[in-house]
Amino acid sequence: MVSPGALRVVRCGGSTLRGARAVFSADSYLLCAAGDFVKVYSVSTEETLRLMGGHADLVTGIQLNPHNHMQLYSSSLDGTIKLWDFMDGIPIKTFTVGSKLLALYTPASAEESVFVVIPKKGERDTFQLVSVKLTKGAGQDLEAKDLSVVLDGVGVSMKHIAFGREGEYVVSVKDVNLQVYFFKRKLLNRFSLSTVKTKGGDNHFSCVVCHPTEDCIATGHADGKIRLWRNFHHRKEYTYSTLHWHHDIVMDLAFSMEGSRLLSGGVESVLVQWHNESSCQKDFLPRLGSPIEYISMSSDGALCCTLHTDNRITIINSNLRFSRSIQGLIKSRDVKTGLVVDPRTKALVLNGEPGHLQFYSLQSDQQLFSLDIVQRQYIHQAGLKQSDLVKVAFSAQGTWLATVEESEEVTDPELQLKLWFYSEETQSFKLNTRINTPHDNHITDMCFRDMDELEDDSLILVTTGRDCVFKVWVMVEDSDPEAQQSVSWSCDFVGSYHNYQATNCCFSEDGSLLAVSFEETVTVWDSLTWDLKCTFCHPPGNIRNICFGRLTCSKYLIGATDYGFLCCWNLLTCALEWSAHLNVVVLQPDPLSEHIAAVSWLSKESSLFVFKPNEPRPIYIQRNLCKEKILLAVFVPRDEPEIISSEKYLWLRRSQLFFLTDTQELMTLSTKSLEERLTPSSKQLAVEGSLPVTPFSLLLGKHRCQQAQEDIDLGKPVVRHKQEQASPAVKELLHTPAHVLPSASFLCTIFINSLLISKENKSAEETADEVEMESEEAESDSDEEDVTEMEQEDTSHMELLGEMTCKLSKSQEKELRKIRKTDYSWISAF
Repeated sequence: MVSPGALRVVRCGGSTLRGARAVFSADSYLLCAAGDFVKVYSVSTEETLRLMGGHADLVTGIQLNPHNHMQLYSSSLDGTIKLWDFMDGIPIKTFTVGSKLLALYTPASAEESVFVVIPKKGERDTFQLVSVKLTKGAGQDLEAKDLSVVLDGVGVSMKHIAFGREGEYVVSVKDVNLQVYFFKRKLLNRFSLSTVKTKGGDNHFSCVVCHPTEDCIATGHADGKIRLWRNFHHRKEYTYSTLHWHHDIVMDLAFSMEGSRLLSGGVESVLVQWHNESSCQKDFLPRLGSPIEYISMSSDGALCCTLHTDNRITIINSNLRFSRSIQGLIKSRDVKTGLVVDPRTKALVLNGEPGHLQFYSLQSDQQLFSLDIVQRQYIHQAGLKQSDLVKVAFSAQGTWLATVEESEEVTDPELQLKLWFYSEETQSFKLNTRINTPHDNHITDMCFRDMDELEDDSLILVTTGRDCVFKVWVMVEDSDPEAQQSVSWSCDFVGSYHNYQATNCCFSEDGSLLAVSFEETVTVWDSLTWDLKCTFCHPPGNIRNICFGRLTCSKYLIGATDYGFLCCWNLLTCALEWSAHLNVVVLQPDPLSEHIAAVSWLSKESSLFVFKPNEPRPIYIQRNLCKEKILLAVFVPRDEPEIISSEKYLWLRRSQLFFLTDTQELMTLSTKSLEERLTPSSKQLAVEGSLPVTPFSLLLGKHRCQQAQEDIDLGKPVVRHKQEQASPAVKELLHTPAHVLPSASFLCTIFINSLLISKENKSAEETADEVEMESEEAESDSDEEDVTEMEQEDTSHMELLGEMTCKLSKSQEKELRKIRKTDYSWISAF
């Protein structure tokens, strides 16, 4: 357990959605396995509504409870099966099986039991399909040790097993073998295809599904063929027909609810719909972005969804028309651009689908948009050399974007440097300048000078390359009258140092100095005259990362070598300030403070060290940060400073640290859990009752705020009635799930009573004074009227002067009334 306020590692994106097929609920929710979580999406809004966490390892299967469609079963490699109320995200039961669970099936015919795939004891790479009887008990954690073996030698993927109509039989495929087991007859039939590859054919099975109403089995194969099996009740009299369109492996298959249509998908990123088991009648939905991993159908047949290898989810209508896409953090083949923050949107920018930049929202776990940089059609074919995006950099205000794309050739790559300008009219980036072959070899790093962008002269871009030079690019006015833009970019200066390869570059905080690393040496240049000011060296080992200190530590330069040294140089004395023996793989400065984060990798363990350059002792150390190796990290500025209770976490107050692992999972350090960080609009009512979530309440809330502000401006007192205060009864009524609420007749009395205003208890003295005041008022009505008129007139004049009248106490008002009743007529005789 994590203590309240403690710093924890939280997964916030990138968790693979390819662990199992997605599941549609009856009320338009989509449930997906995402790492060791189960995500609940809204099909209509694409929001992540809920994250159900509790498994200690990868979730390998999710299935609706066939006897209660408001509940969900999930299996995991941690050896447990969990039963969830996914509407509330509450775990109902946890069944401990013990073995690793690799797939989960819940046919409706199996009462009080489920089917899972587990490793066979004593044999390596051999798996079994077993039936697990779910124990009944009062507790939440139960043991489920009653296992019955159904099939031996099954495939490890959930796509390798399918249950026939009404659960009468189960089908398993592996290699070139197909098994059919009939439960009632306890009969097992085996069928085999030829292992010989002829004319490019490959008979290895890749997936299997069963027809929902007929005795028909559809199997996908490695050569792109689909076989439809019939009459498999007999070992020798079986038949099959063949459908063929895919040029490569068939990744998944799915029948429609009535069985008249068959859907197939593969590496071509095309969804194929086959009608009536005929190869002549088929429809296509192309350009889905990436290879299709899974296909799922809704229970009413109105929707289907495809899960892709890059973590994309596509929702498709029954007429094979694209409906919407749910895109979180898209997995790319390799994140070569690093993690970069867009200054305009605070989105995380990195490689997306091939040739694209993805802008990923850290708050909503959704992709904001994708920018096509390469602008070429990507062909999914192994061994084909294609161009891809390798470097990206933003200017300080996000007005300019620089990208580098190169081909996959190792010796003679094709390079392009592109400069993009953000257009306020189109709200997107437009290509301004394309530079072919900006360097003679691979570009290793790139950065803008972070200064005021209002002056074009201050905007500078620097690139470093393996051709042993760094180049300075500046904006120049375009002299061509027919040019579409008024400015373009050109090379202004070329620098080198002893013919060493340039590896890294960065500007100081004020932009006056440029640091460029050349193998083992760090050089410092004046950014106005481009004179070499000084050099630093700490052999052995090449410089892996460099960065300047900021704010009060701006006089320091930090560097990490690939031989395991972290060095700090003083720019004023041009001497080494301190060094530490640390194998730093990531060095990331916080743009809003003096703190620098260093991530090391040693003995298969990632550790985090946070320090200030002027203090060699770290202010925070976190060892064994996560199981995976951390490759990239970035500080993201917060919209508002975080309230941090502990002093040792103050370095997270203004910025939040995110890091990406070698499995492309995005993680962060936070005192909040992931469920607390994600607050879509549908959950805001439960999180904070004062936040309006409907258009009408937004309008009404805005009107009330304006009215209250007007009253304050006019000097009127703001009166808050008890009805406007939060009522516990009303909160309970709104926050309790509808299916567990008591009857309306029971709630009515509680609700009405909560709206009543109770009389405030008054003291006996105040009550007596009021009674006496009322009797006195009855005796002197005429006098009161005259005095009231005079008081109102006087008050109006006082208000015009801007003065406030003094309010009398009750005892003073009582004395004043007594004076009014006194007869002073006798004084007129004088």
